Amino acid sequence: MADRKILTGITSDAFTSDADKWALDKLKRMPLVPTLVSKFYEYGFDRWLYCYNMSMSVRCGPNQYQTLHRILQESCRVLDMPEPELYLSSNPFPNAFAGGVERPYITLRSSMVNTMSDEQLYHLIGHELGHIKANHVLYFSVASLLFPLIDYVGRRTLGASDVAIYALILAFYEWSRQAEFSADRAGLLVSQSLQTSIDAEIALTAGPNRLSSEMNRDAFMDQARAYQDADPLDQLGKIILFAMMGKTFTHPMPVHRAQQLEHWVLSGAFDRVLAGDYPGAPRATAASA
Repeated sequence: MADRKILTGITSDAFTSDADKWALDKLKRMPLVPTLVSKFYEYGFDRWLYCYNMSMSVRCGPNQYQTLHRILQESCRVLDMPEPELYLSSNPFPNAFAGGVERPYITLRSSMVNTMSDEQLYHLIGHELGHIKANHVLYFSVASLLFPLIDYVGRRTLGASDVAIYALILAFYEWSRQAEFSADRAGLLVSQSLQTSIDAEIALTAGPNRLSSEMNRDAFMDQARAYQDADPLDQLGKIILFAMMGKTFTHPMPVHRAQQLEHWVLSGAFDRVLAGDYPGAPRATAASA
């Protein structure tokens, strides 16, 4: 995409949803969270995860997978943030993740690169950059190690009951789903095309397949709207199924993510950010002064 707009001075407040902020504030108020974060640093888990990722992936750079490195560089310029390290790993299941509290990095799975076009990769990398810029990585890292950390340290050391542990886990899951909506907005700010970002969501949902040329964006959005506008009986069924299974999903349902991204655009917020009306914008700062 030519002439991608650079969002100078942008802060994460420009794309972080209110639900994300509310869920993270709720999570931080959980009595066990300060202890878990302290143990995360005390035992050096951040360094362990960094070293493990480096040992299992190929680091991208000017002389290694230059296309991916170029997309990362341009995406960082758009979001006005330092470049994290970028890695490529072999995995048949399409996904990507951000890690590294002290040394941020993004890891793309090979199947994700095979599934997406270069333009769609701008959305994917922008999504992961959004996690880093919004400081999601610390709590994602703690959550990814929550179960083994609890087993390793022990409930007695944490001074927690099974009920408290379960409540904490549910709070982590609730926040992690909300954080994905914020990161999707960051991905859209980098792709700067709702159509491209929706196509990236479809590619992630459908996965690699030989019929990808038959993908239909409009049909997928019709599907998303049909899911959202289900009749009352189906709505009740959705609530029951979510209570039974979905409450422990780390990511929102894909059709819901696509529709939420569309809602953000229809609200006018996306266009306002691209026009320079966002927290940290030079014009906004000058006007305040």
